[in-house]
Amino acid sequence: MSSIALTSSSVPMASSPVSWGRFALVGLGTVAAAVIANLLVYALGSAVVGYDPRFIILANASGTILFTVVPAIVAVLLYAALMRFTSDPARIFKNIAVVLLIVSLIPDLTYIPSVPGATSGQTAVLMLMHVVAAIVIVSMLTTLTRPQGR
Repeated sequence: MSSIALTSSSVPMASSPVSWGRFALVGLGTVAAAVIANLLVYALGSAVVGYDPRFIILANASGTILFTVVPAIVAVLLYAALMRFTSDPARIFKNIAVVLLIVSLIPDLTYIPSVPGATSGQTAVLMLMHVVAAIVIVSMLTTLTRPQGR
């Protein structure tokens, strides 16, 4: 019988050590910033577009908060894993984020228009929220987690 031993060299590591305490703070800040940014979009959208009360997705801000917090937490956890197991987490994360942003817009273009009370303006607000959250999350995680001195 043979056995395979995993050595530290068999798992790609980030090029420099990560301060996981600092990363946790950046992660919390990222989630909070994405929520705040989307709440601003929600408020501006309400003023500019006006939301139909039958359109449950934008009926109140709680949906915006929930549908921003959950993906933002997943993004933070994914980035942490990429930092731990890859040598170029920022590049990989950006590529994944672009693909997921495109995928997240598909229901806005296909399903959302069939929801009672949906309008083109409300759909545009939802799509803008996806883009804003992506920009905030990707920029904060990939910028604020760089090793100091770079």
